[in-house]
Amino acid sequence: MPLLCFRAPLFFHHTRAFSSMAPTTSSSAAAVSRAVTTKASLRGVVFDMDGTLTVPVIDFPAMYRAVLGEEAYVKIKSENPSGIDILHHIETWSPDKQKRAYEIIADFEKQGSDRLQIMPGASELCEFLESRNIRRGIITRNVKEAVDLFHLKFGKVFSPALSREFRPYKPHPAPLLNICSNWDLQPNEVMMIGDSLKDDVACGKRAGAFACLLDETGRYDAPEYEDVEFKPDYKVSSLVEVRSLLEKNFELTS
Repeated sequence: MPLLCFRAPLFFHHTRAFSSMAPTTSSSAAAVSRAVTTKASLRGVVFDMDGTLTVPVIDFPAMYRAVLGEEAYVKIKSENPSGIDILHHIETWSPDKQKRAYEIIADFEKQGSDRLQIMPGASELCEFLESRNIRRGIITRNVKEAVDLFHLKFGKVFSPALSREFRPYKPHPAPLLNICSNWDLQPNEVMMIGDSLKDDVACGKRAGAFACLLDETGRYDAPEYEDVEFKPDYKVSSLVEVRSLLEKNFELTS
């Protein structure tokens, strides 16, 4: 499907600087002031699930090694510094090999579901979004069964909640565009929040939405991530930080 509503990536635009501007007249200065203080309208937030709304418990490197084999894993990882798209690789395999790969992935995901924990700050953030009538959805590469379990344990519903069964899955923009259409919103009225540059940020930016990267450990500060194709508009180290980020940078409207 064609990639719709692209916007040029803006990296962590918490503030805008005009230090190089020449002196302005009072009227032009007022115009600049209005431009600086104008906030974008935000009417919906879409979350990744694993590692964003839930505490990361799946050992992805171990899962990738089990699926790919050590030699292939090392090779593919070196060629993809921003992360391995394991589902993309599996799609090119024979049916029998795919079946075995999905069985391995399902086993790792089942172990993760058994230890599911809600991410600190997630409940409070959802309550804040509810108080402002901001819609919330989920896009995950996990299976529907895991999403259903999350809803059961969390006690709050995200709708739509698109799992791996929705094709094409992220980082393709289709699932986010589908949610925007379902909400009758434009992508630039929506934010995608997730812990993956290659999946969540890329999905958001390709769709034309705002993208916020959750980076709890600062791993994405490493040099190998400097030249990735899609960079987030915002970056936080905890979901606790998201409320103030939204209040500072957006007009929150239902």
